[in-house]
Amino acid sequence: MPTKTASLAIGVFLLASAPGDAREPLAAIDWLNSAPPVANIPTTLLQEPPVAKSAYGPDITVTPLERLLPPVGLVPQSRTGLPITLWQGSPPDQLAGLIRDVPVQDLPSMQSLLMTLLLTEARPPFRDNDEILLARLDRLRDLGATEPVQALVQEAGPTESAARFERWFDATLLNGDEDRSCAALTADPYLMQDYPARIFCAARRGDWPTAALMLETADALGLLESDDMALLDRFLNPDIYEGMPPLPLPQNPTPLEFRMFEAIGEPMPTRSLPRAFASADLRDVAGWKAQLEAAERLTRSRAMNPNQLLGLFTQRKPAASGGIWDRVDAVQRFDAALGTGSAEAVRKTLPAFWAAAQAAGLEMAMADLFAPRLAGIVLDGPAAQIAWHMRLLSAEYEIAAQSPPDQSRATRFLVSLAQGTPAMDLASTPQEKAIARGFAADSEMPAAQKLLLDRARLGEAILVTMKSFSHGADGNIEAITLSLAAFRRMGLEDSARRAALQLLLLPRGS
Repeated sequence: MPTKTASLAIGVFLLASAPGDAREPLAAIDWLNSAPPVANIPTTLLQEPPVAKSAYGPDITVTPLERLLPPVGLVPQSRTGLPITLWQGSPPDQLAGLIRDVPVQDLPSMQSLLMTLLLTEARPPFRDNDEILLARLDRLRDLGATEPVQALVQEAGPTESAARFERWFDATLLNGDEDRSCAALTADPYLMQDYPARIFCAARRGDWPTAALMLETADALGLLESDDMALLDRFLNPDIYEGMPPLPLPQNPTPLEFRMFEAIGEPMPTRSLPRAFASADLRDVAGWKAQLEAAERLTRSRAMNPNQLLGLFTQRKPAASGGIWDRVDAVQRFDAALGTGSAEAVRKTLPAFWAAAQAAGLEMAMADLFAPRLAGIVLDGPAAQIAWHMRLLSAEYEIAAQSPPDQSRATRFLVSLAQGTPAMDLASTPQEKAIARGFAADSEMPAAQKLLLDRARLGEAILVTMKSFSHGADGNIEAITLSLAAFRRMGLEDSARRAALQLLLLPRGS
């Protein structure tokens, strides 16, 4: 056994005989001892001059964080032609008031423009606290466009706030899609403090014990009005109230009350209710007559595609005569005449069809549907005049202007207007003269709209001009000139022409 001195000697010999790199510190991980790889970096990384031209620093662009908020809308700006900054720069409260209140009644071109503004993709204005989104949702609901309301708030995030959820919940009730919103309310009860809604949703998902317990608790705590209690009790316990007199209908029902009355077998007629309720009659549970009336009502406000209306009108033969059944018959006869391609058949059915459309205020919808098919049919007499007016009211007004039915003064003025250059020497009425001035080459942007555009408040400028045009349609001749000039200067030439043509061809109040 070697001694301690011998052991030390052997250790010194081994260290002396080891290679030089073995004297470096050892590591448990091999790659810690390896030199880092050298990257092949180009000699010139940034394409910049090596020396600054002045002692001043570069310009700095400041972008407010609000500008980076995602846009909200259902139609991309590539289709609407409106910039994504449409609402930016305007005070949110002032803008929201315009969105909710701008008058478009009986003005199809303004209704279409408003719908475009409400649905286009756009960022909220600076310092907006959801005011613009809520205003857009409220105006869509007033127009009866409950499906766009539901889709728009779903895109924005329906559970982000109680105000959003409330509008989403109402829309799903009217669209028959309440299971979706009820699932969200069940997951996050804080979204709505309304006990009837929570009881309704518990029952909808089949949890009757929870619904009954919530009803008893709310009643014991005095959280429900007597009318709500009576309705909810019948909704949860229909067998107990079988044969009892119907409940009195509320004067201003909520969508939830509307659906619960329907569930207990006491449906409300929607004719006297706000337009949003009409969408509930488009479901299969409603009768054909109710569906037709609801479709007409929604089409008049531009909340429904005319093709859906035509689908309902041609679904089956009229069940009776008079009222809406006469319109159904007139539409079906005219549609069949167009299908034959016979000019004589069209000539015989067109006057009655157009009279029915005028009586219901559906001229624009019928023009959109049938004007393209009329273009290839040669007519004469009153039918030719009606067909030409229908084509002027449609999107193909410029093509229609190339084939007028006669050379009367009124016809030649309409031709010049459709071409964007209404002739002052052909204008005879105050309305026609105001229109001609609005399209004149020297027409100027009104001061109010010019100030808004200078401040990058395009959306607000458009809404102000729409309001001005409504005053013009009501009889303010000067407002016609100013609003048409403003539309054209803002690049809305098509809206200006169609608005002017409708002003002349559609009787106010139709």
